[in-house]
Amino acid sequence: MAAGFKTVEPLEYYRRFLKENCRPDGRELGEFRTTTVNIGSISTADGSALVKLGNTTVICGVKAEFAVPPTDAPDKGYVVPNVDLPPLCSSRFRSGPPGEEAQVASQFIADVIENSQIIQKEDLCISSGKLAWVLYCDLICLDYDGNILDACTFALLAALKNVQLPEVSINEETSLAEVNLKKKSFLNIRTHPVATSFAVFDDTLLIVDPTGEEERLATGTLTVVMDEEGRLSCLHKPGGSGLTGAKLQDCMSRAVTRHKEVKTLMDEVIKSMKPK
Repeated sequence: MAAGFKTVEPLEYYRRFLKENCRPDGRELGEFRTTTVNIGSISTADGSALVKLGNTTVICGVKAEFAVPPTDAPDKGYVVPNVDLPPLCSSRFRSGPPGEEAQVASQFIADVIENSQIIQKEDLCISSGKLAWVLYCDLICLDYDGNILDACTFALLAALKNVQLPEVSINEETSLAEVNLKKKSFLNIRTHPVATSFAVFDDTLLIVDPTGEEERLATGTLTVVMDEEGRLSCLHKPGGSGLTGAKLQDCMSRAVTRHKEVKTLMDEVIKSMKPK
């Protein structure tokens, strides 16, 4: 009976749960799904991480290559993110060139990298005007069930913390790069941006970490990215119903709490990987 009602009137079905301050999956309105992270899972990448947010699963692989620095910024390297939402992860996506949602996610990740200054691009310069690192950050969704932006941001941060780059010097006689694979160092991660997404129901009710179904029924979504200092790095609000200042403040307060949860989880995983 309940399954039939959900199929015929999905929005009314959700409203009955939301009136009781809970959701059909048993969560409270401000509760995240179980979050797990596995770091260093791709041995062929220079850094990688797999993040699960409920059923939503995203893997990030970082590949480092050499490039000539841009002419207008000879002392900077590059960070190039790309989000892929293949048909494998959900029947809503089609094969072929990236769809709108994948392009929006890629641009969002690029904005997070730029605004949060997670890595200073100057740190990626090897020799000014001659050689720099380019970090290709490929994010692939393996299972899509909503809230792709939170999962991608977490996977990117965890993968970047896993990257080790070899020592590189320029031979003055030959002008060629010499790579010392025996001496590797971690990236200097300057901030730890964490995304927290919300769905707006009936223009007033906020729920955190929406599933794919909740996103479809919502009247709007909002993603807030905060760093460990409580600074706002990015705010993503793709149309939909508006929010009052008070509601926005509630979202930012929840984002600060979420940051602590994610940072603690990541630190524990990294600590468990270190040799005793």
